[in-house]
Amino acid sequence: MKTKNSLRTDALQYHAKGRPGKIEVKPTKSYSTQKDLSLAYSPGVAEPCRDIAEDENKIYDYTTKSNLVGVISNGSAVLGLGNIGAKAGKPVMEGKGFLFKVYSDIDVFDVEVNSQNVDEFVRTVVDISPTFGGINLEDIKAPECFEIEKKIKEQTDIPIMHDDQHGTAIITAAALLNALEINGKKLEELKVVVNGAGASGISCINLYLSLGVKKENIIMLDSKGVIRTDRKQLPKHKSYFATDKDLHTLEEAIKGADLFLGLSVGNIMSSEMLKSMADDPIVFALANPDPEIRYDDAIQIRDDVIMATGRSDFPNQVNNVLGFPYIFRGALDVRATEINEEMKLAASRALANLAKEPVPEEVNQMYQTGNLYFSKNYLIPKPSDPRLIYYVSTAVAKAAMESGVARQPISDWKQYTDRLLHKIGMFNPLINRIRTRAQRNPKRVVFGDAESYKMLKAAEVAIQEGIADPVLLGNKQFITNMITEYELKIPNNTEIIDPNSQEESGRIEEYAEILFQKRKRKGITKKTALDKITSKNYFSPMLVETGYADAMVSGLTNNYPDAIRPALQTIGRREAHNIVSGMYIIHTSKGPFFFSDCTVNTAPDASKLVDITLETAEMVKKFNIEPRIALVSYSNFGSNRGPEPNMVKAAVQKLHANYPELLVDGELQANVALNGEILSNIFPFSKLEDAPANTLIFPNLTAGNIAYKVLQELTDHEIIGPILLGMKKPVHIIPMGSTVNEILNMVSIAVNEAQ
Repeated sequence: MKTKNSLRTDALQYHAKGRPGKIEVKPTKSYSTQKDLSLAYSPGVAEPCRDIAEDENKIYDYTTKSNLVGVISNGSAVLGLGNIGAKAGKPVMEGKGFLFKVYSDIDVFDVEVNSQNVDEFVRTVVDISPTFGGINLEDIKAPECFEIEKKIKEQTDIPIMHDDQHGTAIITAAALLNALEINGKKLEELKVVVNGAGASGISCINLYLSLGVKKENIIMLDSKGVIRTDRKQLPKHKSYFATDKDLHTLEEAIKGADLFLGLSVGNIMSSEMLKSMADDPIVFALANPDPEIRYDDAIQIRDDVIMATGRSDFPNQVNNVLGFPYIFRGALDVRATEINEEMKLAASRALANLAKEPVPEEVNQMYQTGNLYFSKNYLIPKPSDPRLIYYVSTAVAKAAMESGVARQPISDWKQYTDRLLHKIGMFNPLINRIRTRAQRNPKRVVFGDAESYKMLKAAEVAIQEGIADPVLLGNKQFITNMITEYELKIPNNTEIIDPNSQEESGRIEEYAEILFQKRKRKGITKKTALDKITSKNYFSPMLVETGYADAMVSGLTNNYPDAIRPALQTIGRREAHNIVSGMYIIHTSKGPFFFSDCTVNTAPDASKLVDITLETAEMVKKFNIEPRIALVSYSNFGSNRGPEPNMVKAAVQKLHANYPELLVDGELQANVALNGEILSNIFPFSKLEDAPANTLIFPNLTAGNIAYKVLQELTDHEIIGPILLGMKKPVHIIPMGSTVNEILNMVSIAVNEAQ
């Protein structure tokens, strides 16, 4: 664990290294020519100004307002640092802007106002509000924060939210809904104790009241004890929750309580207090860094407790980043005039619902857990869950529309979801189409490495998403134990086949005979056929060859040659193809690109390059994409001589002569093939001159393999493959170490082929 001093050193270096701070402003339009500059500023900028002067709503069309949030503070209640002032609070405001951009692609200007006078602060924020599409108020002390937010909302027509008030409320409300689903208690009967009557505590209880908690069942405490009606000079925000019950201390108040909400100081709840709560108590101990009672202590004291904290090292971290980026995203996208109660509740319910969905494997890996699933230890999603942006933002946008505060309603929700995924780099329209098509008619797919957790996790998701009907191959007891250990939601009726079990002896004999007949003149005897067929590498493709299954995906725990060779020997290539090759799909912001051959043929000649090109073109067309093919080398149309460019040139000549309808050319250097401007200006005679290539055929395995692996390591592009081309039936060998998502992509492609 880092010491306090080492953490301080690391933090200061992080903020100061290179360009100081954490965010910057970048131009979004071209600026390389004098014309660009004249359009960006004078005289061209006058035109949008005139339009906005005539119609103020056009400010959203011509400026950053539609995607710009102001993070505004006076530094009066910064994190755990207190009233440190506007300047000292700036790193936190920049950090908030950083999170907005990372999680929801919202741009931010942070504004630090050097005033703690309520009216001065309000006037400043209202005066600059036309700049922004929304305003996130941050780190403003109570009780002033209540009045500040209320007054700014009354004087502006954009979404305003004080995140310290509402963020915690929204997220704990989601945790509360799911905790009640687990323990079976009802909102209207819930006895609630709140320790901490600041901005977060008041906001949490107000939102719980909207959910259905009864005011008479709430006891609130501050640093002086229970807030009672006989206490003198109570502020308005506290007096509303005052009680006349004969309770004075936390120890008295907590007896029989169903929910403890702590927003106070660490270690204030004793073991006796926890023991005195009702059965199946809910404890939200949110003081940081030390909760009101430590998680590990609480679960030792009571095994029926359902608990959340503000810490990432315990289950159910209440982290505001689950809310604010996506709430503002949804509000901005419908140009909402405010963030109202309906939108907050919609965000809470969306978070609660998302926690019940299967968790993506990348989230499991990040938190180094076997398999997160809805339970008392997983009430709310993890901050790294990529689905938050479309679950929460969509729910907020819909609530804004239904409550009448949306100025630009959304009509196409599928298109909106795709746009949100684009913002975080998750949207891949090609693989989305492939998965959707698979769901329409799922097929039986052999999962050939089912003794691997990743393969079982992929099978779980394939079942839940309706992509495929898995046949799990491996030791039945081992697989069953793994399903139990990782608590995977794989139905009991999912078929598990163990090639080495006695019950498969008949099938072993049958498959061995088939293999012998196929390979008897190629070195296989009956005995060697019998020995080989019990291997999953032979048994998997034989299940497909005999029609027992429709497709197979294997190779996760094998070297690629060891996995592909048995498939070639049992299933073989299609009669119309002279060769088997491997293609990768590279998903980029410019669309998909296709690389062949990257996995099978070491040194193809011109004829084999032709076959690889035809196989690749056929597969690309199956994705409803017109292949624009370049055969690449280190030469551009004869600019360099050598055996390799000559071979590529010969292949292109054959393709032009025999397949004139195909958009293919070469030999071309890779950068030229991918640059439409160079093609049209320098090589206007090329068949690709009007647009760049989307399909590259490499001259040998070394070139293709290096190309995709460099991209894999140096870019964030999603890479799908290798897709085996030319096989008689759908067989795909995935690389060792493939992720769950990569396995699912290949399963979806296999199902598409089987259809």
